[in-house]
Amino acid sequence: MEYIDAKLLITAVKPSQYPDTLVPEIAFVGRSNVGKSSLINCLTNRNKLARTSSTPGKTATINFYDIAGRFRLVDLPGYGYAKVSKTEQERWAKMIETYLTDRYNLVQVIQLVDARHKPTQDDITMLNWIRRFGYTPVVVATKLDKLKKSQIESNLTLIYHTLALDDSCFLLPFSAEKKTGREDLAEFIDTLCSRFHPEQQNILKNTAKE
Repeated sequence: MEYIDAKLLITAVKPSQYPDTLVPEIAFVGRSNVGKSSLINCLTNRNKLARTSSTPGKTATINFYDIAGRFRLVDLPGYGYAKVSKTEQERWAKMIETYLTDRYNLVQVIQLVDARHKPTQDDITMLNWIRRFGYTPVVVATKLDKLKKSQIESNLTLIYHTLALDDSCFLLPFSAEKKTGREDLAEFIDTLCSRFHPEQQNILKNTAKE
């Protein structure tokens, strides 16, 4: 599955700045430095489409990436970076919450966790939010290439149990470096977006006007 004609459409910090065309959106959430930008670059086969940084907590905007006008990938600010001031953390949290609760063309929230580590309380809280709002839990375990082969199964099992996943959920091992899991994730996203029909767009458009 190739994502051609991918581009950064807009960066936003409030709803009035969001794109107004009614196409499906897939949002990525995760802790700072979990690899959201690297994942987007891997999906789109564009090394510098999404800016990556070794400094956690640098992304302070919601970034909308247009994929050939068919759908958008949305990169939300990372959470859980302790060196950012409490005020800044609260501002980012509000920005994320506003998008996730009010965005009417959001079709799926995909959570990223670092495959090397046990999910944090912030990760658990975020996945519980995803469940509460009716989305199927979809978790991508990033940075798989940083693990030894002997560590992979035990680490994925730890993630599975810590996040209380079950057979109705999805846990996808992923490496942007090796492109492990890329095709599976790309096809999953394409399938989700293909279910977003024009009839839904009309309903959402009317809802948005109310």
